[in-house]
Amino acid sequence: MDERKSGYIAIVGRPNVGKSTLLNRLIGEKISIVSRKAQTTRHKIAGILTRSDAQFVFVDTPGFQTRHTGALNRAMNRGVTEALASVDVVVPVIEAGRFESEDQAVIRLLPRDRPTVLAINKLDRLKDKATLLPMLAGLAEVFPFAAVVPISAAKGTQIENLLAEVKKYLPCGETGFGEDEITDRSERFLAAEFIREKLFRWLGDELPYAAAVKIEKFEQDGALRRIGAVIVVDRQAHKGIVIGKGGQTLKRIASEARQDMERLFDGKVFLEVFVQVKSGWSDDERLLKSLGYE
Repeated sequence: MDERKSGYIAIVGRPNVGKSTLLNRLIGEKISIVSRKAQTTRHKIAGILTRSDAQFVFVDTPGFQTRHTGALNRAMNRGVTEALASVDVVVPVIEAGRFESEDQAVIRLLPRDRPTVLAINKLDRLKDKATLLPMLAGLAEVFPFAAVVPISAAKGTQIENLLAEVKKYLPCGETGFGEDEITDRSERFLAAEFIREKLFRWLGDELPYAAAVKIEKFEQDGALRRIGAVIVVDRQAHKGIVIGKGGQTLKRIASEARQDMERLFDGKVFLEVFVQVKSGWSDDERLLKSLGYE
């Protein structure tokens, strides 16, 4: 019988190629927030999939930024490069039918001293599958990928094939996480991410990236969790947008985030959410650190 395999796999790519959707599909649980907006993921987050013959620790990274150079974006890019330097296998994700300069910038970052399995995502959106053939031929000239797997993270297409290719390159050894663990992040962190996702969902056009979430209270009493959160915005006008007429927008955001928390935490959640103005938060290194950006 073969020895059990275990290792870390970095999922990397330009913004909005479906990295977080892929992580959630691989794990079978929603642990990384998703949005139609680019730059949704701001932190590294690991998703853990444990099977009888292998433990996969997938590290979802922020989309690598080439257009913006503020403190927030520098912190996000550090997350990408650190992940690439410390994993066993790299899974770059690109979009079927599209290969842009931002994708090329990510490919240039890829280490050549470890296996790289390319995932071509959003296969379900590609009308003419025959166009994949010239794309595959062109990609083979760009980088020496160990394997290339066309997938649909949204539909679950070829996910098992992707896992099989990744598993080939994982080292044998002891697993680092328990059988029932699905992420390395705390419930406190996940609570903040769920709230931030709802901000993107309901206010993505009015408030694209001018908000962050900080958990100020997290208390657990049996299966009940009492959580106090603050949404940090850049301007006073943004505060009014988040709260909405009669407080309805903030109530909707809090209610939907609470439902996600209750599903993942498997218990009742009492959630209070407030809004605070901190001008220039996204370019303030000290404030970013207090919000969890290293």
